[in-house]
Amino acid sequence: MENRGLLFIPDISGFTRFVNETEIGHSRLIIQELLEILINANETGLEISEIEGDAILFYKFGGIPDLEALYKQVEKMFCEFHRHLVAYDRHRFCQCKACVSAVDLTLKVITHYGEFAGYNVKNFNKLIGKDIIVAHQLLKNDIQQHEYWLVTNSLVQDHALSGYAQWMEWDSSVKQTENGEIPFHYTQLSRLKDQIGPDESLQPVPAEKAAMITLRREYATDIITLFHATGDFNYRHRWLDGVKAVEQVSHFLPRVGMKCRCTLENGEAMVYSSSYSYQENRIEFSETDEKGSATMYYVLEAMGDSRTRLTLTYYLKRNWIRQVLFSLQRKKKMEESLRKSLMNLDALVKEIKI
Repeated sequence: MENRGLLFIPDISGFTRFVNETEIGHSRLIIQELLEILINANETGLEISEIEGDAILFYKFGGIPDLEALYKQVEKMFCEFHRHLVAYDRHRFCQCKACVSAVDLTLKVITHYGEFAGYNVKNFNKLIGKDIIVAHQLLKNDIQQHEYWLVTNSLVQDHALSGYAQWMEWDSSVKQTENGEIPFHYTQLSRLKDQIGPDESLQPVPAEKAAMITLRREYATDIITLFHATGDFNYRHRWLDGVKAVEQVSHFLPRVGMKCRCTLENGEAMVYSSSYSYQENRIEFSETDEKGSATMYYVLEAMGDSRTRLTLTYYLKRNWIRQVLFSLQRKKKMEESLRKSLMNLDALVKEIKI
């Protein structure tokens, strides 16, 4: 049995169209995160031979695996994949084509049992054998939809394809190759999306925080340009008074939950993006300090094709002593600093080209 085993290939469908038609930088990061999600969802001891662009070639030497356990692995990867996409679609800041269309990516899984062997090239472990070719040939087939689990006859043998889930229905087909026919069975997995509940994390400013400062200013620019100027951490040191530099420390795609370290004139501060909502004429987002005690809330409102109003509101966690001390000791200085920051935005928005 040492040269026989399972070949398991999760493949992200829509990847080629996704890369060809969208911004390459963000699409690369999105696919990278999705591949990491699939690797982290591996619960059955699968080994990785290689990552093949939009797919991962997993393998496991040994006897024919139990089909129900194999289905549980497929289910885990599929649900984690789509749970991540749903969360990203809700939390993303970016409106580029890559980020907007990411939620439409799909996943198919090819499973085959056969004969193959491994060999090493420096630090790389490669697989070779006719069944490696078979598994890859099955990635191109006549199945119309692209969210399915494909199982070859080598795995089915005398086992019944039933009992894994009540909704599951199986179809059969044959892949025509130069070396003959490859019969297989497949079932659509789209119904598994019903198991993915709504993401209720990271809500806007909670009720236990009190508004301490509110400032507004209008800018001669469109809402998207102003959003990039205010929401992109890379621009923060260009306009926010007192910030010398910003280092993003997590989530390199702009979204709720991303963290950054701000180098200030008098030290450092860690902040994270805590909420976001997008409408065509109104964008809201917030950032909270690491301890969760203070939040800055941004509201951008389109006033016309080339005019946008920005409202900044600074919140503190409700505590009458803290609120009184802030009003007496810090409020005036912070208001002056924020007014200067809002004025700094005038020059920045003129430089940004979307």
